[in-house]
Amino acid sequence: MSKLISRHIFTSESVSEGHPDKVCDQISDAILDAYLRLDDQAHVACETAVGPNLVTNIGEITARRCDSVDTAKIAREVVRDIGYDAAEEGFSFDTFNYVSALHGQSPDINQGVSRETLEQQGAGDQGMMFGYATNETTAFMPATCVYAHGLLRLLAKLRKNGEIAYLRPDSKAQLSVLYDGGRPTAITTVVISHQTRDVPIEQIRKDLEEIARGYLGETGLLTNETRFFINPTGKFVIGGPCGDAGVTGRKIIVDTYGGIGSHGGGAFSGKDPSKVDRSAAYYARYAAKNLVAAGLADKCEIQVAYAIGVAEPMSINVSTFGTAKIPEEKIAEILMHGGIFDFRPGMLVKDLDLTHPAGYGAPEGWTYRKSCNYGHFGREGFPWEELDKVEAIREAAR
Repeated sequence: MSKLISRHIFTSESVSEGHPDKVCDQISDAILDAYLRLDDQAHVACETAVGPNLVTNIGEITARRCDSVDTAKIAREVVRDIGYDAAEEGFSFDTFNYVSALHGQSPDINQGVSRETLEQQGAGDQGMMFGYATNETTAFMPATCVYAHGLLRLLAKLRKNGEIAYLRPDSKAQLSVLYDGGRPTAITTVVISHQTRDVPIEQIRKDLEEIARGYLGETGLLTNETRFFINPTGKFVIGGPCGDAGVTGRKIIVDTYGGIGSHGGGAFSGKDPSKVDRSAAYYARYAAKNLVAAGLADKCEIQVAYAIGVAEPMSINVSTFGTAKIPEEKIAEILMHGGIFDFRPGMLVKDLDLTHPAGYGAPEGWTYRKSCNYGHFGREGFPWEELDKVEAIREAAR
């Protein structure tokens, strides 16, 4: 992350579960969950694309009992749960056309990943991944990111329980926050674009601004100068896959830290944990969050890099942006050689138990599908968000 000036405004975005790209992420992850419940060693790289009245799955899947997974049924269940249930809008769970071109994983890839022991398991691809944490919020996430996601989660709840019946599933929110001395001090701008039924724009703007003020007011960051832009084009009725095509993995900044920190470019959804694009990014977040929670720094970013088929990382780097409470070299030593974290692909999957979503020995409610709405990080209930290494880190830092 480039160094920011002390006083600056930063903006992060969130998108709802009804956004076309998020529809795709959820279908891909629901299919991943189904295969892992049948076979915890399944290799899944499932992509989804959506458009008007169309859902398509492409990619590679190798698993035992793979014929028992009905991907078309899963796709329809996901779309129904999101709320696309009106055929007249051009995209509905019970009317869309479904196409699948899924096939087995390439043996050339498999020979680099599958090994006799977890210690030897190679990375499923080359690349670099990042994890980030900051103590500016209780979620150890940037304020811009946390509050943009939270606002859309609230609107989704009000849509689904019928309190605002004219809301439809597709929406975006954008939050700009003034930082001073590295800490959030004021929300300067709130942008909400929400798909609705055809109702007067005055009602939409009044209702959504009232909701946003109520939610964001609890942060203590609203001011008399905070600006609100609600459906600024004046009309947002045509939305979802009819308003824009969707593809898995196009919301990588929404999925991570809202533009704060770095990104290696790899997407998450639809990938089993042998793909380090996903699992190593989760593990890097896990390590960074525990380091910050242990009090070693106010901010921490970890980069890890891999070569396909190789177990040992090519490199691990840590940066605290000048906020370290002990020498960064000591933090790096704890991270890489302290016996607390193990970034080898097979070992990090074992450490976080990433092959067992709910229904296959995991804590109730833990699924990959649930991870992909409103950010993969900063929400409790996922193994990469646990703070179970804090005491070991503090002991190592003494």
